[in-house]
Amino acid sequence: MADQEVMIARMTRREFREGIEAGQFRTALISTGSNEQHLEHLTTGHDTRHAVHIAREAAKTMHPNVVVTVPMNIGISEHHMSHKGSMTAKPGSWLAVLFDAVESVVRHGVENVLILNGHGGNVAPVQHNIGQWQLYFRMRDPKTNLHFVSYWDLIPKDFAESHLKTKQYPGHAQEFETATALYLFPDSVRHDAMQDQDDKAPLEATAEAGKALVDEAIRQVADYTQGMIDGNRQDEGVSHFS
Repeated sequence: MADQEVMIARMTRREFREGIEAGQFRTALISTGSNEQHLEHLTTGHDTRHAVHIAREAAKTMHPNVVVTVPMNIGISEHHMSHKGSMTAKPGSWLAVLFDAVESVVRHGVENVLILNGHGGNVAPVQHNIGQWQLYFRMRDPKTNLHFVSYWDLIPKDFAESHLKTKQYPGHAQEFETATALYLFPDSVRHDAMQDQDDKAPLEATAEAGKALVDEAIRQVADYTQGMIDGNRQDEGVSHFS
Protein backbone atom coordinates (compact mmCIF):
# COMPACT_ATOMS: atom_id res chain seq x y z
CA MET A 1 0.00 0.00 0.00
CA ALA A 2 1.28 3.48 -0.85
CA ASP A 3 2.56 5.39 2.17
CA GLN A 4 -0.13 8.07 1.89
CA GLU A 5 -3.03 5.94 0.62
CA VAL A 6 -6.36 7.06 2.11
CA MET A 7 -8.85 5.53 -0.34
CA ILE A 8 -10.38 2.33 1.04
CA ALA A 9 -11.10 1.11 -2.48
CA ARG A 10 -7.35 1.04 -3.14
CA MET A 11 -6.58 -0.99 0.00
CA THR A 12 -6.73 -4.73 0.46
CA ARG A 13 -8.75 -6.21 3.31
CA ARG A 14 -5.48 -6.94 5.15
CA GLU A 15 -4.28 -3.36 4.82
CA PHE A 16 -7.52 -1.92 6.13
CA ARG A 17 -7.80 -4.53 8.90
CA GLU A 18 -4.24 -4.03 10.10
CA GLY A 19 -4.68 -0.27 10.01
CA ILE A 20 -7.82 -0.16 12.08
CA GLU A 21 -6.50 -2.78 14.50
CA ALA A 22 -3.48 -0.50 15.00
CA GLY A 23 -5.77 2.35 16.01
CA GLN A 24 -5.70 4.09 12.64
CA PHE A 25 -8.58 4.76 10.23
CA ARG A 26 -10.94 5.75 13.05
CA THR A 27 -12.48 8.47 10.89
CA ALA A 28 -14.07 8.04 7.46
CA LEU A 29 -15.26 10.52 4.85
CA ILE A 30 -18.12 9.50 2.57
CA SER A 31 -18.44 11.74 -0.48
CA THR A 32 -21.86 12.37 -2.00
CA GLY A 33 -22.38 14.00 -5.36
CA SER A 34 -24.47 13.56 -8.49
CA ASN A 35 -24.42 12.84 -12.19
CA GLU A 36 -26.44 15.59 -13.80
CA GLN A 37 -26.41 18.41 -16.29
CA HIS A 38 -24.21 21.40 -15.53
CA LEU A 39 -25.38 23.73 -18.26
CA GLU A 40 -23.79 23.26 -21.66
CA HIS A 41 -20.19 23.64 -20.57
CA LEU A 42 -19.45 21.34 -17.61
CA THR A 43 -19.48 17.56 -17.58
CA THR A 44 -22.17 15.68 -15.66
CA GLY A 45 -19.82 14.18 -13.07
CA HIS A 46 -18.74 17.57 -11.70
CA ASP A 47 -20.22 17.27 -8.20
CA THR A 48 -18.86 13.84 -7.37
CA ARG A 49 -15.39 14.49 -8.76
CA HIS A 50 -15.04 17.62 -6.66
CA ALA A 51 -16.34 16.10 -3.44
CA VAL A 52 -14.03 13.10 -3.79
CA HIS A 53 -10.99 15.26 -4.54
CA ILE A 54 -11.58 17.52 -1.55
CA ALA A 55 -12.21 14.55 0.75
CA ARG A 56 -9.08 12.75 -0.43
CA GLU A 57 -6.79 15.75 -0.11
CA ALA A 58 -8.16 16.63 3.33
CA ALA A 59 -7.69 13.04 4.48
CA LYS A 60 -4.09 13.04 3.29
CA THR A 61 -3.29 15.88 5.67
CA MET A 62 -4.44 13.66 8.56
CA HIS A 63 -2.94 10.36 7.40
CA PRO A 64 -3.19 7.69 8.78
CA ASN A 65 -6.15 8.69 10.91
CA VAL A 66 -8.68 9.36 8.14
CA VAL A 67 -9.84 7.25 5.20
CA VAL A 68 -12.20 7.92 2.29
CA THR A 69 -14.86 5.45 1.16
CA VAL A 70 -16.29 4.90 -2.30
CA PRO A 71 -18.55 7.85 -3.22
CA MET A 72 -22.26 8.05 -3.85
CA ASN A 73 -21.98 8.77 -7.57
CA ILE A 74 -25.67 9.34 -8.28
CA GLY A 75 -27.57 11.98 -6.35
CA ILE A 76 -31.12 13.21 -5.88
CA SER A 77 -31.53 15.16 -9.12
CA GLU A 78 -35.14 14.91 -10.23
CA HIS A 79 -35.11 18.67 -10.85
CA HIS A 80 -32.52 18.14 -13.58
CA MET A 81 -34.16 15.24 -15.40
CA SER A 82 -35.60 17.50 -18.10
CA HIS A 83 -32.03 17.66 -19.39
CA LYS A 84 -30.87 14.47 -21.09
CA GLY A 85 -27.78 12.89 -19.59
CA SER A 86 -28.84 13.51 -15.99
CA MET A 87 -29.41 10.59 -13.63
CA THR A 88 -31.37 10.58 -10.39
CA ALA A 89 -32.15 8.35 -7.44
CA LYS A 90 -35.37 8.38 -5.47
CA PRO A 91 -34.83 9.93 -2.02
CA GLY A 92 -35.84 6.79 -0.14
CA SER A 93 -33.54 4.42 -1.98
CA TRP A 94 -30.67 6.90 -2.01
CA LEU A 95 -30.92 7.55 1.72
CA ALA A 96 -31.09 3.81 2.40
CA VAL A 97 -27.81 3.20 0.55
CA LEU A 98 -26.14 6.15 2.25
CA PHE A 99 -27.26 4.90 5.66
CA ASP A 100 -25.92 1.44 4.83
CA ALA A 101 -22.58 2.96 3.81
CA VAL A 102 -22.32 4.72 7.15
CA GLU A 103 -23.30 1.57 9.02
CA SER A 104 -20.75 -0.50 7.12
CA VAL A 105 -17.76 1.54 8.26
CA VAL A 106 -19.13 1.87 11.80
CA ARG A 107 -19.41 -1.92 12.05
CA HIS A 108 -15.71 -2.17 11.20
CA GLY A 109 -14.70 0.13 14.04
CA VAL A 110 -14.82 3.61 12.51
CA GLU A 111 -15.94 6.11 15.15
CA ASN A 112 -16.22 9.39 13.25
CA VAL A 113 -18.08 9.57 9.93
CA LEU A 114 -18.33 12.75 7.90
CA ILE A 115 -20.70 12.69 4.93
CA LEU A 116 -19.06 15.28 2.68
CA ASN A 117 -21.62 16.53 0.21
CA GLY A 118 -21.05 18.04 -3.21
CA HIS A 119 -24.61 18.35 -4.59
CA GLY A 120 -27.34 20.71 -3.41
CA GLY A 121 -30.19 18.31 -4.17
CA ASN A 122 -28.91 15.90 -1.53
CA VAL A 123 -29.07 18.42 1.30
CA ALA A 124 -32.75 18.59 2.28
CA PRO A 125 -33.33 14.80 2.33
CA VAL A 126 -30.31 14.26 4.59
CA GLN A 127 -31.28 17.18 6.83
CA HIS A 128 -34.63 15.53 7.45
CA ASN A 129 -32.98 12.28 8.54
CA ILE A 130 -29.55 13.02 10.00
CA GLY A 131 -30.83 13.66 13.52
CA GLN A 132 -32.46 10.25 13.75
CA TRP A 133 -29.40 8.60 12.23
CA GLN A 134 -27.20 10.22 14.85
CA LEU A 135 -29.46 8.97 17.62
CA TYR A 136 -29.51 5.46 16.14
CA PHE A 137 -25.75 5.14 15.95
CA ARG A 138 -25.20 6.83 19.30
CA MET A 139 -27.54 4.32 20.94
CA ARG A 140 -25.59 1.45 19.41
CA ASP A 141 -22.21 2.90 20.33
CA PRO A 142 -21.81 6.19 22.23
CA LYS A 143 -18.44 6.77 20.52
CA THR A 144 -20.03 7.06 17.07
CA ASN A 145 -20.01 10.65 15.80
CA LEU A 146 -21.85 11.23 12.50
CA HIS A 147 -21.92 14.54 10.62
CA PHE A 148 -23.13 15.84 7.27
CA VAL A 149 -21.87 18.99 5.57
CA SER A 150 -21.56 20.42 2.07
CA TYR A 151 -17.98 21.43 1.39
CA TRP A 152 -18.93 24.91 0.14
CA ASP A 153 -20.66 25.68 3.43
CA LEU A 154 -17.27 25.48 5.15
CA ILE A 155 -15.70 28.16 2.95
CA PRO A 156 -16.07 31.52 4.72
CA LYS A 157 -18.44 33.81 2.85
CA ASP A 158 -16.00 36.71 2.79
CA PHE A 159 -13.25 34.48 1.43
CA ALA A 160 -15.42 33.08 -1.36
CA GLU A 161 -16.74 36.47 -2.38
CA SER A 162 -13.25 37.94 -2.49
CA HIS A 163 -12.37 35.46 -5.24
CA LEU A 164 -15.61 35.64 -7.22
CA LYS A 165 -16.48 38.50 -9.53
CA THR A 166 -20.20 37.63 -9.34
CA LYS A 167 -20.03 37.21 -5.53
CA GLN A 168 -22.32 34.18 -5.87
CA TYR A 169 -21.56 30.67 -4.60
CA PRO A 170 -21.92 27.84 -4.93
CA GLY A 171 -24.50 28.28 -7.72
CA HIS A 172 -25.25 25.59 -10.26
CA ALA A 173 -22.58 25.59 -12.97
CA GLN A 174 -21.97 29.28 -12.35
CA GLU A 175 -18.69 31.09 -11.68
CA PHE A 176 -17.82 29.12 -8.52
CA GLU A 177 -18.22 25.64 -10.00
CA THR A 178 -16.68 26.66 -13.31
CA ALA A 179 -13.64 28.12 -11.56
CA THR A 180 -13.03 24.99 -9.49
CA ALA A 181 -13.43 22.86 -12.62
CA LEU A 182 -10.96 25.02 -14.54
CA TYR A 183 -8.42 24.42 -11.78
CA LEU A 184 -9.05 20.76 -10.90
CA PHE A 185 -10.37 19.22 -14.08
CA PRO A 186 -9.81 21.54 -17.06
CA ASP A 187 -10.69 18.67 -19.38
CA SER A 188 -14.26 18.88 -18.05
CA VAL A 189 -14.85 22.45 -19.28
CA ARG A 190 -16.14 23.08 -22.79
CA HIS A 191 -15.00 26.61 -23.63
CA ASP A 192 -16.85 26.82 -26.93
CA ALA A 193 -20.13 25.95 -25.25
CA MET A 194 -19.46 28.49 -22.51
CA GLN A 195 -19.25 31.17 -25.18
CA ASP A 196 -22.38 30.00 -27.01
CA GLN A 197 -24.85 29.45 -24.15
CA ASP A 198 -27.23 32.16 -22.93
CA ASP A 199 -25.90 32.15 -19.37
CA LYS A 200 -22.68 34.17 -19.45
CA ALA A 201 -21.86 34.17 -15.73
CA PRO A 202 -19.49 31.19 -16.06
CA LEU A 203 -17.27 33.29 -18.32
CA GLU A 204 -16.17 35.19 -15.21
CA ALA A 205 -14.47 32.08 -13.82
CA THR A 206 -10.70 31.65 -13.63
CA ALA A 207 -8.49 28.74 -12.68
CA GLU A 208 -6.66 31.02 -10.24
CA ALA A 209 -9.87 31.66 -8.32
CA GLY A 210 -10.68 27.97 -8.49
CA LYS A 211 -7.37 27.05 -6.89
CA ALA A 212 -7.92 29.45 -4.01
CA LEU A 213 -11.43 28.12 -3.42
CA VAL A 214 -10.44 24.45 -3.62
CA ASP A 215 -7.43 24.91 -1.35
CA GLU A 216 -9.62 26.68 1.19
CA ALA A 217 -12.24 23.94 0.99
CA ILE A 218 -9.59 21.32 1.68
CA ARG A 219 -8.25 23.28 4.65
CA GLN A 220 -11.73 23.77 6.08
CA VAL A 221 -12.76 20.13 5.62
CA ALA A 222 -9.57 19.01 7.32
CA ASP A 223 -10.19 21.43 10.20
CA TYR A 224 -13.81 20.29 10.53
CA THR A 225 -12.76 16.65 10.53
CA GLN A 226 -10.06 17.26 13.10
CA GLY A 227 -12.69 18.89 15.30
CA MET A 228 -14.70 15.69 15.13
CA ILE A 229 -11.63 13.63 16.05
CA ASP A 230 -10.85 15.94 18.96
CA GLY A 231 -14.41 15.64 20.24
CA ASN A 232 -15.22 19.29 19.68
CA ARG A 233 -18.10 18.59 17.30
CA GLN A 234 -20.99 16.50 18.50
CA ASP A 235 -24.26 15.99 16.57
CA GLU A 236 -23.60 18.96 14.33
CA GLY A 237 -22.96 19.17 10.65
CA VAL A 238 -26.41 19.74 9.17
CA SER A 239 -25.69 21.78 6.05
CA HIS A 240 -27.63 24.79 4.89
CA PHE A 241 -29.19 24.29 1.48
CA SER A 242 -27.48 26.21 -1.29
